[in-house]
Amino acid sequence: MFARLTIVQVKADKMDEVIKIYGDQVVPAAKSQKGYKEILLLTDRKTGKGISVALWESEQDAIANDKSGYYQQQVARFKDYFTKPPVQENYEVSIQA
Repeated sequence: MFARLTIVQVKADKMDEVIKIYGDQVVPAAKSQKGYKEILLLTDRKTGKGISVALWESEQDAIANDKSGYYQQQVARFKDYFTKPPVQENYEVSIQA
C-alpha cells in the first residue's frame, strides 16, 4: 500500500468550509479512482493546519492518479483558502494495523 500526504495551511476561520468541501467533493471523487483504498483529513482548527492522507493499493496507482490530473484538480478546489502552497509527500505503508 502507498500513502500520499498533502500538508496544507489554510485560513483558520475557513476550516469549516474546507472540511465541508473535502467531505462533499474530494471524498466522493477519490472513491472513484483506480487503486483507491481510503482517505483521511486531519485538522487543527486552532492553527489552520490540515493533513490529507490518501491510501492507494500501490505506488503505481498513486503515480497514475497524480499523472491523470485528478490530484491537481482536487488541490485547486482550495486555492482561495491556502495561506501558503500545499506540500505533497509520498510514503510506502510499512505497517497497517
